[in-house]
Amino acid sequence: MARWWFGKPAQHVESIAERKVREAMERGEFDDLPGQGKPLKLGDRDPNWWVKGLLEREQIKMPLPTSLQLRREAREIDETVADLRTEAAVRDVVDALNDRILDSHRRRVDGPPVITAALDVDAVVARWRERRSAR
Repeated sequence: MARWWFGKPAQHVESIAERKVREAMERGEFDDLPGQGKPLKLGDRDPNWWVKGLLEREQIKMPLPTSLQLRREAREIDETVADLRTEAAVRDVVDALNDRILDSHRRRVDGPPVITAALDVDAVVARWRERRSAR
């Protein structure tokens, strides 16, 4: 199917990589490769290897069900608030997490039962102050 650009058919622009692969194919450099036409042997590999690789490469934390995500966020709260500039901002972040924790106690969320307790805002703020004064 031809694409049109300002009344004229658009031409495909070949990238350098595409050109090099095409030229190598024309020279026959991909002929008679070992395993040609056979499936890849991935039987012993974790079926989610590519997802785990992506998460690791992009430094993305493993997605978790809501109940476990809340537990992780509570455990990592000091790191979460470490770079905040004001006590009010720290309190807002902790209050928002506490609201989500308490909401998860009132209604069913995905994952195992919620056993995460609400955080002591004053204790988190005190630890935040200590870290800031140590800098």
